[in-house]
Amino acid sequence: MQIKQTKLSGFLIIEPDPIIDERGFFMEVYRTDTFAEHGIPTEFVQENHSSSSARVLRGLHFQWEPKLGKLIRVIRGKAFAVAVDIRPDSPTLGQWSGIELSYENKKQVWAPSGFATGFCVIGKNADMEYHYTALYNSKGESNILWNDPKIDIDWPIENPIVSPRDSNAQTLEEWLKHPEAHLF
Repeated sequence: MQIKQTKLSGFLIIEPDPIIDERGFFMEVYRTDTFAEHGIPTEFVQENHSSSSARVLRGLHFQWEPKLGKLIRVIRGKAFAVAVDIRPDSPTLGQWSGIELSYENKKQVWAPSGFATGFCVIGKNADMEYHYTALYNSKGESNILWNDPKIDIDWPIENPIVSPRDSNAQTLEEWLKHPEAHLF
């Protein structure tokens, strides 16, 4: 397994080394010693699974209480996953990084607390798994507008299907005015 740093400090790409033969494949998805060596937590307390249709876009979601990091991968289909740095004191505040995650490439991403994450489906469908470092808390989470012009994410789809919640999310500029923004 190889772990690579992106342009956003802390947002990592995890590339497994699958063993593939005529029977299928085998690979390590999680390994405490390798994760710890790269600063990735080794204890996850919640696992979520989402299934989305073509052109669905979800995000950009984050949680500050308790602080929540996410290990994300696609187990069926293909998606473009994005992380936005929302840490007020970060030199990369407001910058984003994106990567294609798919069943075929088997890559994962680690997004620590202080990043808003989202994805869009770039195929017929995508099933995503999320491993959380903290339990979900609806009172301590929020989202940033998926098409915030100041962030300017280059989503690889047009006319996405977006939930009312995500369509009416706050901008990063609005979020940074909240007292909770400085908890990251």
